Amino acid sequence: MPTLLLIRHGENDFLKKNKLPGHLPGVHLNARGIEQADELARTLSPVPIQAIYSSPLERAVETATPLSNEKQLKINIVPALTDTDVGEWAGRSWKILRRTKEWKVVQETPSQFHFPGGESFARVQRRIMEALEGIIAAHGKDEMIAVVFHADPIKLALAECLGMPLDNFQRLSAHTGSVSILRTDGKFMHVQACNLIPPFTLPKT
Repeated sequence: MPTLLLIRHGENDFLKKNKLPGHLPGVHLNARGIEQADELARTLSPVPIQAIYSSPLERAVETATPLSNEKQLKINIVPALTDTDVGEWAGRSWKILRRTKEWKVVQETPSQFHFPGGESFARVQRRIMEALEGIIAAHGKDEMIAVVFHADPIKLALAECLGMPLDNFQRLSAHTGSVSILRTDGKFMHVQACNLIPPFTLPKT
């Protein structure tokens, strides 16, 4: 069954300014993010990637583009891979949100939280797992697939595959430009690595 490389998009200025982008359009990679995307393409150059999938948001597509050019593969856009819909919190500063009582729920019991006007973390986890399962079903044994999307969705997927309670997913990390690895065996998704920062060598299976 396929191996999935879960790639978080590169840095952008919303992150630098500690703001939540959510589904806001026009959030592009900054200079550091472009460097990260190029470094990912260089690091993954020797890896036999057969397909590339991406969230539709610009920061993910821009991260996937150097790898797409390197591998001469098209980017398959999957809407279900998009970032968490944070609703009314989109564009707001983490520093301000940390002062609210809701922020404690986000950090300590996220399974109980629903973004006002947006999604719950439980809903995000379900749609991401369905998207990844669909990608797996579309590919054969031993194929290597790159999937470029977002921090919380990646951490939620890893938590599900590790059998972690949703409330513990915030203990995982997915830094900008990082790669986490899932290997499937037809029954389970096995986490082989988390939060690899280029340059690195993929672990042997």
